[in-house]
Amino acid sequence: MRAFEFHPAHQISDAIRSLDEANGNARICAGGTDLLSRLKDDVDNPERLVCIRTLPDLRYIRNDKDGVRIGALTTLSTIEEDAYVQKQLPLLHQALQVTAAPQIRNQATMGGSICQRPRCWYLRGPFDCLRKGGKECFAVYGENKYHAILGGHLCYIVHPSDSATALVALNASVKIHGSKGEKTVPIEKFFVGPEVNILKENILEDDEIITEVFIPHPAPGCRGAFNKSRERQSYDFALASAAVQCRMSRGVCEDVRVVLGGVAPIPWRSREAEAVVRGKKLSAATIREASEAALRNAKPLTQNDYKVDLTKLLLTKSFQQVSI
Repeated sequence: MRAFEFHPAHQISDAIRSLDEANGNARICAGGTDLLSRLKDDVDNPERLVCIRTLPDLRYIRNDKDGVRIGALTTLSTIEEDAYVQKQLPLLHQALQVTAAPQIRNQATMGGSICQRPRCWYLRGPFDCLRKGGKECFAVYGENKYHAILGGHLCYIVHPSDSATALVALNASVKIHGSKGEKTVPIEKFFVGPEVNILKENILEDDEIITEVFIPHPAPGCRGAFNKSRERQSYDFALASAAVQCRMSRGVCEDVRVVLGGVAPIPWRSREAEAVVRGKKLSAATIREASEAALRNAKPLTQNDYKVDLTKLLLTKSFQQVSI
């Protein structure tokens, strides 16, 4: 690990100023569950770490008339144990229950979970890949068992966050603070695919941090389900996952959001699957058609075609659970 300057921030403005002064050579440190491994693996080499764990105002879960607000430093375990989340946001609760291990959830923050970087071994290893500014994606013809089957334009990383997949399905938004002020962005537009920018995974500028996640209250009749497959049941990143948030009325799906995880460089919203089920009863035939539609454009690499059928199975299970 290389030497760096450590700057504990005591106000949001202090953190932003410290980031701005570093001119892109700083990283935010919160829970540290992803950052520390990146430093040890020599993936990130910042000159400065800006520690925001010292910002107590970013740890909260608040209900207001429009929805629930979660401070970016709130730990995943705190959110998982919240009574409102368990009762009103079962999709998020289910996603958090299968995120990593309890010890990691006790340390990891919501903001950090959303912003964590992909676990691609070429990105994190001694390879000059496209995402590092190199000339090729080594996963195309290399070891690609865990890589993308959707949206993998030039680069075939997969976004690792279960909570991000659930939040996109819940139509959440994120509040961002930076030197130019404050803004709120739908979380679906927060993530950046390789076809947009091969070097970035989200829209954050060097002097910006997430300060809050907002989730609107689910409408009456909403049901949610999250299913994930992983190699180790004790803890692991998703081989594939499927989040479904559906508004049902008299057995008919009036509105729906379908998001897939572990199969694309960003949490992958499947509007194809949504179009199939919207306005229909969730019969076995409709669910099967929707699951097929969601993976119709999949382009597996040499070692990960198993993800196609696996994702269909997980999506089918999620649809079945919201139809009950």
